[in-house]
Amino acid sequence: MAGYLSTHVLDTARGCPAQGVKIELFRLSETGDDLIRTLTSNADGRTDELVIPEDEFVFGSYQLSFSAGAYLASIDAYAESEALFDIIPITFKLTRHIHFHVPLLLSPYSYSTYLGS
Repeated sequence: MAGYLSTHVLDTARGCPAQGVKIELFRLSETGDDLIRTLTSNADGRTDELVIPEDEFVFGSYQLSFSAGAYLASIDAYAESEALFDIIPITFKLTRHIHFHVPLLLSPYSYSTYLGS
């Protein structure tokens, strides 16, 4: 079994999935960070494709960057220039062949994440 990576974004202030959030995946290394993929959350707050599918899964350090400020401005939570969080980076290591699920729970003034399933 190969590993893979998925994510989703939940708007905890409104109690619904966060649609339209730009999500970038970077592979981190000592020589520089490489942008691997850019995705957008759908109506369910998930991406239409896996962030890292099984056939592209490689152990290493990664970062998911969520464009929270633009999303919150788009739903009129507040002006993008007033956003407390603009880009939310979540860094992590992929070290086993499992399903890594790294979600973002978002509100205008806080966020959290966890290893899901």
